[in-house]
Amino acid sequence: MRFAPLRLRIRPGKFREPDLLLLLSAADPRRQNRFWTGADFALEIVSPDNPERDLVQKRADYAEARVQEYWIVNPQTETISVLRLANGAYAEAGHFQRGDSAASALVAGLAIAVAAVFDTD
Repeated sequence: MRFAPLRLRIRPGKFREPDLLLLLSAADPRRQNRFWTGADFALEIVSPDNPERDLVQKRADYAEARVQEYWIVNPQTETISVLRLANGAYAEAGHFQRGDSAASALVAGLAIAVAAVFDTD
């Protein structure tokens, strides 16, 4: 697992810096020193200054890069969306709010209480 500013190459000349990236295997050849050429999982925290970038633009970019699972953590709505790649586009695997636990469809046992994410005091 790596934290930003690790770069993920979407295609030659196009990069993103997800808030969190994960490869399921440390030996995965997509893991490189300067940037990763792919990932199994990406997570973004929606930026209040440009929500469309995380909700729309990065969603398309990560699908193009074939990232299997994309989590969108939205502090404005206090929700977590879990998206799974299917046939080149993301389908919602779950939309979670307070009282729910957001669970990965890709990583067995990865689940987190939504309230715990937003209750940081």
